[in-house]
Amino acid sequence: MRNCNLKKYPRIIEVAVPGVTLEGNPLDDPTERRMPVYLPPSYDDKKRFPVIYLLAGFASKGQSFLNYSFGRQSVPEIADSLIADGKMQEAIIVFPDCMTRYGGSQYVDSAATGNYESYLVHEVVPFIDRTLSTLAERRHRAIAGKSSGGFGALRLGMKHPGTFAAVACHSGDMAFELCYKPNFPAAARVLEQYKGDIADFISSYEKALKKPQKDFALLDLIGMAAAYSPSGKNGSQEGIRLPFKPYTCEPVDDVWQEWLSFDPIVMIEQEKYREALRSLEFLYLDCGTLDEYNLQFGHRIFAAKATLYKIAHRYEEFMDTHSNTSYRYGVSLPALSEIIAG
Repeated sequence: MRNCNLKKYPRIIEVAVPGVTLEGNPLDDPTERRMPVYLPPSYDDKKRFPVIYLLAGFASKGQSFLNYSFGRQSVPEIADSLIADGKMQEAIIVFPDCMTRYGGSQYVDSAATGNYESYLVHEVVPFIDRTLSTLAERRHRAIAGKSSGGFGALRLGMKHPGTFAAVACHSGDMAFELCYKPNFPAAARVLEQYKGDIADFISSYEKALKKPQKDFALLDLIGMAAAYSPSGKNGSQEGIRLPFKPYTCEPVDDVWQEWLSFDPIVMIEQEKYREALRSLEFLYLDCGTLDEYNLQFGHRIFAAKATLYKIAHRYEEFMDTHSNTSYRYGVSLPALSEIIAG
């Protein structure tokens, strides 16, 4: 019989987090969340490992990091290769599920979607420490992500410096004036087809077997509005307030100000968040120079502010767009693992 060289696949398990924090969420989204976890090659219950939490972008969840794509490694394969080559310290990688009916939670607490920030920080992290052989201390814990996940990682690092020692933000949402506002007209055009009825749009989108590409601009902004400008007032559609008037596309200033309070380049102007960033053992940011959402400009602004405020950080740019950039984890994962391994 011919000898066959069988490929060694990364070790992945799935854990079910009860989701007590998400009970009673307004969208009736599932509370128990099943999320994949990458275990390093030498993992066993006799040795403890640092943990990296890796956050998915909008319209994705933890399972997306496992997806096969021809000619490109999945994130667990990247980690296995880096460890085998001696370029990365062994670490557990957790891929949380913070998906909502609107396509994502932005990893914030919201009256329109649920308390996903609290869920991740106060439920998922302790659950992982109880369930797996982790080094259950802040100095052995990192958080990272791309796009909305990069925004989530950076913001959670700013808000919960006692939980995470290191942060990596890949093409994370920031400079909202540049990354969100340009999409207002496209979203308004789609909404006009539904006579301004958000609920009708959501229902139609969910029923479509093939999601219309042009409709994504509106879904994206609905997801952002649910995170940044929820409303409990009677008459608000789906519990959210849009930052523009659907008919004229004029900005609604008070709603827009609520959005800006979540913008990392606005947050960094507050001393408490600057202190949180200074307390990190490592802060990494990168962005493609051809990013379609103009995020390279936001990252340059943030990096300049970080330099001005004497916040240690590492910022890199690479020649690429916003999509299919998972190879950049080959840069951040070794750096993060080195910091949290010690």
